[in-house]
Amino acid sequence: MFIARVSRGRTVREFIFCVLLIPSVVSVLWMTAFGGTAIGFVNEGVAAIADAPLELKLFSMLEVMPISEITSFVAIVLVIVFFVTSSDSGSLVIDTITAGGKVDAPVPQLVFWASFEGLVAIALLLGGGLGALQAASVSTGLPFAVVLLLACYALIKGLLSEPRGKAVAAQPAAGDD
Repeated sequence: MFIARVSRGRTVREFIFCVLLIPSVVSVLWMTAFGGTAIGFVNEGVAAIADAPLELKLFSMLEVMPISEITSFVAIVLVIVFFVTSSDSGSLVIDTITAGGKVDAPVPQLVFWASFEGLVAIALLLGGGLGALQAASVSTGLPFAVVLLLACYALIKGLLSEPRGKAVAAQPAAGDD
């Protein structure tokens, strides 16, 4: 819902390119660069990375690399932007759903859902740490993956059933010279 709202007025081609392809390519490049570097360091036996707690592995890897102060700062900014954007979009979606589809629901209701979402995350972190948060993400994400696969099928089926606008309109009428 969040992506649909911010993509209003765009073509399907623009939407697919900007929402599916670009983030996927950037993610593959990110995981290739940083994942390959981390695996290389672990294989070389760099103890600072292999022995670091899970929450600090990224920063342990960046410490070993050049300009670690700058890259660590950029990593912190990226993590903050990711969490704030995800939380904001999640709060917006749940607020819209509970408001019956209204896009301009009361602000106190949005504040309630944003606060409730934050409190659930804090409770999971305090209750079981990062492992509990990851388990909750996987257990809610797996059923949602089935829903997403069905949505992909419906989208493809819907797009294939659409008439091809330009090709149909470009043909001259019979008898025109």
